[in-house]
Amino acid sequence: MNGAGEAGRADRMAGGPAALFAYGTLGFDEVLAVLLDRVPCRNTVAVAGWRAAALAGRVYPGLVRADAEVTGMLISGLTPAELRLIDEYESGPYELELLTLSDGRQGWTYAWTDQAVVLPHDWSPGEFAELHLADFAAKCRAWRDGYEAAGRSGRGIRRPHDPGPDSADHTRPEPGPLSMVISTPLLGSGQGPGPRPCP
Repeated sequence: MNGAGEAGRADRMAGGPAALFAYGTLGFDEVLAVLLDRVPCRNTVAVAGWRAAALAGRVYPGLVRADAEVTGMLISGLTPAELRLIDEYESGPYELELLTLSDGRQGWTYAWTDQAVVLPHDWSPGEFAELHLADFAAKCRAWRDGYEAAGRSGRGIRRPHDPGPDSADHTRPEPGPLSMVISTPLLGSGQGPGPRPCP
């Protein structure tokens, strides 16, 4: 599924609720800051019936249906331009889903559709932060610069999460099963006060 081929996805999100449930890299301040030039308000929230799965050859997770609960961030206050940018950034094997979260609110998310690369263990945000965050954020900056230079179209611009030889650090050991998907202290850099709650 390609975000550029689905111009209606960003419009669907903007039509309400204009809130995004982030379960992976978009939960980190460093990634949001380079993509959006700001860190929007967000709240920690969970959703049942899903897990943030580790993906073969990738440093980011995919949200897949499971008998589990995943904790992430509900990002709100996104502008239509920011929703279009995120939708372009999230083009690939994703399906836009509207979720009802543990606190009753609703939020859109990008659910992973390529089951062939889903691993049996969950993604580790701590491992991502330690081993990949700095490089991933730099690649996000390069993608954003290309997106702006191309007139706000991501077509033909390599995203930091596109599969390929530089999409994962192949020198690290394969992680074992993890019991924790995301815990609040691991979201963001861990050096600041944590998420900026929404009013």
